[in-house]
Amino acid sequence: MFKSVIVALAGLGLSAAVSAQTLTEGEDYEQLETPVDTRVDDGQIEVTEVFWFGCPHCYRLQPAVTEWYDTLPEDVSVVHQPATMGGAWNVHAAAFYAARELGIEEDLHEDFFDAIHKDGRELTDTDELAAFFADYGVSEDEAREALGSFGVKSQVNKAHARLRNMRLKGVPALMVDGRYLITPQSAGSLDNMPKIAATLVERVRDEQTE
Repeated sequence: MFKSVIVALAGLGLSAAVSAQTLTEGEDYEQLETPVDTRVDDGQIEVTEVFWFGCPHCYRLQPAVTEWYDTLPEDVSVVHQPATMGGAWNVHAAAFYAARELGIEEDLHEDFFDAIHKDGRELTDTDELAAFFADYGVSEDEAREALGSFGVKSQVNKAHARLRNMRLKGVPALMVDGRYLITPQSAGSLDNMPKIAATLVERVRDEQTE
């Protein structure tokens, strides 16, 4: 299936081998021919995490990226983007955006992963999702309304269009500044993904100050 930069890199145990000078385009990362639009304010560097809640590799990536996110300086913004490849993927994408619309996404995110991969739940049925959401201070009716709302459907469609523009064939993936794409295959391992992304963030920062 698919605070400073120095502190961030040191916290990940970034070796000398993973540096801006030694990263190789086409091997460690891919640069998109046509960058995708970023969704952050001017002066911010965007890191997009593309995931599917049902993906075991995405789940195993969470400890490494979460540790990295906690070290990021103020000029870096993380965008979580659910992948939309049909079926349960789209249902889970709708759940992500519904949770965001209801203001519970941050609290629910990790638990949603755990419910699937630890508890063996599918979370693809509207009633099951509504009951799950109800544990976070919203009513089941509010959850159902959000899950079926035009706003959520629009967000899923936009995510799908952006995913196509990335030309991704699987998840997880990290994208820096709408143009540098890192996958488990290019990074060599899940743990290396945030290390390479951190180096590319530094590169983008240097480019912005030139």
